[in-house]
Amino acid sequence: MTNNLHIQQTSRDTGLTDAQIIESRKQYGENILTPPEKESLWSQFLEKFTDPIIIILLVALVLSIGISCYEFFSGQGTISVFLEPAGILVAVLLATVVGFCFELSANKKFEVLNKVNDDASIKVIRNGSVCQVPKKEIVVGDVVILETGEEVPADGELLEAVSLQINESTLTGEPVIKKTIHPADFEKDATYPSNYALKGTTVADGHGIMRVLKVGDATEYGKVYEGAQIDSSVKTPLNQQLDKLAGLITKISYAIAVFITIGRLINYFTNIGGLYVEDWIHFGGYILKTVMIAVTVIVVAVPEGLPMSVTLSLALSMKRMLSTNNLVRKMHACETMGAATVICTDKTGTLTQNQMKIYETKFYDDTIETNDREFLLPLNPLIAEGIAVNSTAYLDFSDTSKIKALGNPTEGALLLWLHDNHINYLALRENAEIVEQLTFSTERKYMATVVKSPLLDKKVLYVKGAPEIVLDLCKTVPVAKTEIHKQLLEYQNKAMRTLGFAYQIVEDNKDYIQAGALRQAELTFLGIVAISDPVRAEVPEAVKSCLNAGIDVKIVTGDTPGTAKEIGRQIGLWEKNEDESHHLTGAEFAAMSDESLLKKVLDLKILSRARPMDKQRLVQLLQSQNQVVAVTGDGTNDAPALNVAQVGLSMGDGTSVAKEASDITILDNSFSSISRAVMWGRSLYQNIQRFILFQMTINVAACIIVLIGAFLGTKSPLTITQMLWVNLIMDTFAALALASLPPSEKVMRDKPRKTTDHIISKVMARTILGVGLLFIVLLFGLIQYFKHVDVTSLSDFSMKDFAANFFNFGNGDDLTAYELSLFFTIFVMLQFWNMFNAKAFMSGKSAFAILGKCSGFLSIAVVILIGQWVIVTIGGEMFNVVPLKSADWGIILGASSLVLWVGEFVRLFKLPFKQISL
Repeated sequence: MTNNLHIQQTSRDTGLTDAQIIESRKQYGENILTPPEKESLWSQFLEKFTDPIIIILLVALVLSIGISCYEFFSGQGTISVFLEPAGILVAVLLATVVGFCFELSANKKFEVLNKVNDDASIKVIRNGSVCQVPKKEIVVGDVVILETGEEVPADGELLEAVSLQINESTLTGEPVIKKTIHPADFEKDATYPSNYALKGTTVADGHGIMRVLKVGDATEYGKVYEGAQIDSSVKTPLNQQLDKLAGLITKISYAIAVFITIGRLINYFTNIGGLYVEDWIHFGGYILKTVMIAVTVIVVAVPEGLPMSVTLSLALSMKRMLSTNNLVRKMHACETMGAATVICTDKTGTLTQNQMKIYETKFYDDTIETNDREFLLPLNPLIAEGIAVNSTAYLDFSDTSKIKALGNPTEGALLLWLHDNHINYLALRENAEIVEQLTFSTERKYMATVVKSPLLDKKVLYVKGAPEIVLDLCKTVPVAKTEIHKQLLEYQNKAMRTLGFAYQIVEDNKDYIQAGALRQAELTFLGIVAISDPVRAEVPEAVKSCLNAGIDVKIVTGDTPGTAKEIGRQIGLWEKNEDESHHLTGAEFAAMSDESLLKKVLDLKILSRARPMDKQRLVQLLQSQNQVVAVTGDGTNDAPALNVAQVGLSMGDGTSVAKEASDITILDNSFSSISRAVMWGRSLYQNIQRFILFQMTINVAACIIVLIGAFLGTKSPLTITQMLWVNLIMDTFAALALASLPPSEKVMRDKPRKTTDHIISKVMARTILGVGLLFIVLLFGLIQYFKHVDVTSLSDFSMKDFAANFFNFGNGDDLTAYELSLFFTIFVMLQFWNMFNAKAFMSGKSAFAILGKCSGFLSIAVVILIGQWVIVTIGGEMFNVVPLKSADWGIILGASSLVLWVGEFVRLFKLPFKQISL
């Protein structure tokens, strides 16, 4: 306690001594932010193996390796028996390595964003003199000198504030905050005390002296930085739904495997009537065969290509979203945006342009004649010269695409207005010699400058400041003051800043600036301007699009309640007679318990004067209500909420900490890009559903066919290698084909899906079972036909023999190599044509609709056809196939295409004719 008191009472004139600096650093630590611990590359890679479907594949891999080793070392098989476990291993590695590499590549683009410059020099008073020390060496108790343009190095209490204005947009969203040490001038509803300066903020105007109270992680900036590193451990909706799907597949496949094992054991003991010692060898072989069938069922049931296919779909969308100015860092964010139910958006820089601009001017006619031959000014020369010379701001033209104001943002807005009116402010300023200047202060609330004007060949006193103050200083007012006050009230009701302007021709050598104030001036009132941070032009329409899509939009800002509500009104979020319960201030929010807030958060529309951790708390409360939350922001204050949200969206010109905490960066800083990201996410989810429908239909058919064959004592017509071709390679191509489908704006008319929804909807389940059952009937009939009829060409196929042998369960011949090749190709072609049905699923259109815009889909379909031909023609022993005759290829393609035509008939029957485009 003694140490604290000793440091607090350190003289502002002498600062700390060397001994006190060592003591303070030992007690309070250094002024550095503790960097987050980064996961090793191995940890990031191994994390990919926690996917439930990958785990199922790993179990199948272990069993397959065991069986292959037994067959090889017992002499029952050649080295080719290891092709099946090798195929499963390839499936696992592709799904994990591709996802790892994509995210690693994206993360490298962000590595530099979290670097903090701790070596910048800061002016401090130590041992009775002013010196400069690196920012990281600032300690609690240090007396720091703050000047215009400098960054505040730590949190502290102001000891002196002269016209001090600080840009707190990185912490609160407010570009200019007036600071003072006089309690009477404190702003009651300010986010942070008016006599405090905070680390990471910037001095916009004036100067001051502060005593450091907090350094490093203990500062408000440090708390935000730490909050941005907290692992939210919130699973995305897609992850949750894929986990459910994996659990369902696991239970079904393992249950079927167990059922096969028990059934075959019962069948074995029923047939032999008991087990004798001499039968142990035969029994061991039977058990091995049973285990092989069970593993085959697991491999057939598990969609090996699903992890890889989802990864590729996300990666493709990740690349294509970049063309719409959405730089995706984390792949699952592509889809999660489509599930968003709430968007919590920052105001400054997200909804608005984060650049003060003139909203409207009300200058009153002045008939004074000037020598305006040199400058040819398009407006009143007194106004132009007054704005140019009575200012300390500058314009930065280094980036021609966006001119930036340097210095006070309000003064910068005036200079930008001159520039928009084709007036060179710098020429006016350089040609007018400044005689005397009174800089703006929060106490005076005005700025005054006396210049030798080349426009009048006389001295002119220019004044600008708070309109009420400037108006009171004027002797001549061209219009009624009531009219001016009425106009000011209108602007203030729109949460705009206002400035008043006045001038006086100085005919004598009288000194009108005395003792830091204007004395005996006879000013003429020129007029007023309204200044605002304008809403981005595209925001109202984008917000409307989100609201129509069933997504709640909430403004979370550090700005004043009045400004926040006005912005809400301009973007269509806050109605004129809106219920005030839909608004809370940060102080009110912090004072309420979680239980009380849970009753209000869903209806809340605006949270003003919010501190960084308020935003994070709001997001977590919404998530506890089963909401999928997306957070947008550009400031360091947004980082904790960006990190904890299911999707964090930072702005392209936002702070590095905000970008580091986000999942997606909006490169063009446009809110409309966010609504496009929602459309992409919803369309991507539909494409993933289409792929699951496509793959699960054929997996159900294959699984039941293997199950039936096991009980009938028939060798499985499908090998694990063949199923790996279907589930891994072919399905991966199919996933690319379906992922290449363009996004549909129609999805923005739907409401967001619930987090509790299963990824396989009821309609999908009915389709999978219905179509799967038809495939099972057809494929089982083919097995029965091939068993009892010697088939050498499909041109000899007899429908009569097909029907006659369907229920013929008597002993038949094993399928020949050619018959197995026919069966495998028919199986694949059924799936191929079903891919077109999957494409049309949920689209409300024919499968042939917009094919002209889906060149990628058609190209991949051709690749699949060629791939199947290559596999059957040269696959040989590896795929257990022999080449087929050309005529049989034609028959298979034509006959199996009935799958597509039946699908088209069903869609035609369900839809109005005008919606079908063939």
